[in-house]
Amino acid sequence: MSRDIVILACAVSAGVHAALAPEHALFVPAALALAVIAVGLARSPAPLLVDGAIVVLGGLIAAYVLAATTGIPLIHPDREPVTGLALATKAIEVLGLLAALELKGATRWLTSTPTARYLSR
Repeated sequence: MSRDIVILACAVSAGVHAALAPEHALFVPAALALAVIAVGLARSPAPLLVDGAIVVLGGLIAAYVLAATTGIPLIHPDREPVTGLALATKAIEVLGLLAALELKGATRWLTSTPTARYLSR
């Protein structure tokens, strides 16, 4: 199921970035990378593709946080307005990122803490 979530998140984000590419030229490489990852993961659960999803989704989330709060010098110096589409896209990307981290086993610490063990009784 986690793989399906990553595929869906990458595909949706690719579609949004591709649709907005005429306004933001830097969205073209993001849309292409996301599309390649989505198609690749649909064909094979290769660990390299999961790593790519983590890097690309994490990078897009971090870039948006910077763009919306301070701007990104030289690339996008003005603050990006916060819109519903942007927030929805970032929420989908966060879900995809968490699912990709789950595939890598990087979320085991969430269930192995003493608090988590206590709460699961």
